[in-house]
Amino acid sequence: MKRNVLIIGAGGVAHVVAHKCAQNNVQLGDIHIASRTLSKCQAIIESVHEKGSLRKPGLLQAHQLDAMDVEATKFLIRATRSQIVINVGSPFLNMSVLQACIETGAAYMDTAIHEDPAKVCEAPPWYANYEWKRRQACKEARVTAVLGVGFDPGVVNAYARYAIDSYFDSVDSIDIIDVNAGSHGRYFATNFDPEINFREFVSTVWSWENNSWKANQMFEHRKEWDLPVTGKSTTYLTGHDELHSMSQNLGVPNIRFWMGFGDHYINVFTVLKNLGLLSEQPVRTARGQEVVPLEVVKAVLPDPASLAPGYTGKTCIGDLVKGSKDGQAREVLIYNVCDHEESFAEVGSQAISYTAGVPAVAAALLIANGTWDVGGMVNVEELDPAPFIALMNRMGLVTRARHDGQDYVVDPQQQVVERSSTDKVVNSR
Repeated sequence: MKRNVLIIGAGGVAHVVAHKCAQNNVQLGDIHIASRTLSKCQAIIESVHEKGSLRKPGLLQAHQLDAMDVEATKFLIRATRSQIVINVGSPFLNMSVLQACIETGAAYMDTAIHEDPAKVCEAPPWYANYEWKRRQACKEARVTAVLGVGFDPGVVNAYARYAIDSYFDSVDSIDIIDVNAGSHGRYFATNFDPEINFREFVSTVWSWENNSWKANQMFEHRKEWDLPVTGKSTTYLTGHDELHSMSQNLGVPNIRFWMGFGDHYINVFTVLKNLGLLSEQPVRTARGQEVVPLEVVKAVLPDPASLAPGYTGKTCIGDLVKGSKDGQAREVLIYNVCDHEESFAEVGSQAISYTAGVPAVAAALLIANGTWDVGGMVNVEELDPAPFIALMNRMGLVTRARHDGQDYVVDPQQQVVERSSTDKVVNSR
């Protein structure tokens, strides 16, 4: 049984992770939050206390940390006796934090693929450039490292695995669809770190077609989907983290990612890009100062966490899986709907942060009780999805499936290891 959690990062997703860890501190033990900016960690702790999220009295402590410093991160892991590290800071930190976990024996998880600040949209499979190079080190150290365990990547990987195992004899295609039908009321803002958001879309869009990588341009291909609750939405073919692992692990010939964008977002994005303001390369101003244009844009846009109080509407994210069962063609949509206002009422966040944060804590619980404590590096689709889906159902992210004229809650509860009454996962919804 692993106990004591170190959360690295103090943004919107870390806010949700802290609340959910607090709700389940009976299993997880002490909770520590670390970031370069101590005041952000302290603000999250204040929110946890204000919402009454701690299930039982326990340690909830803030720390200042430069997580790029491996030695400092190792020291903090040991000083806090943390056996689980949830990295929800910038993807630039992944390799440093992962190395610290390998050297201390702490379990590691993150919610996005590693990024090099000087590069964007790297050649696939992107994981092979960074995290997968540490597979052997994790195996030798018997360190569990679960990569990309937010929603997308993360839950959508588990949905794919579950659909393949439960609904099909063979699968031809997986279309991951991410639609945010909410409104934050601002002129322009991104739902998570603006720098990371824009970096996803400024270069080549990679999709997995006929068992090989296909390069496209952003906003080159569009498709309209009619999804539960959010209705008809226009989406665009987009490159995304999960394609880089699912393409290698699932044996499915076609895997694509579609994200919803409004015309206003596309117009603002296009202007910023054409002006060079989304470049990750430094430029020198007339005063001789060296700045990175993308970092300047990030500095002037709203903090995504600040959007939560006025956010309305819902998100719908899921996998549309096509294949065959018993010789007949079959199509299954496995999905989740999350409400911005309900997320704010529970933990003070908007739904984008909520959908990314809850899965990370579900994974931490599965590592803590041994279910996912595999002693090596894995992507989510390599793990049993049933206990993961069952936990999320009880933690605020309910999974549904739609096929053959039916729409119902996916309940793999019978596959979850029995727990004692004192080991119950808590959700305040």
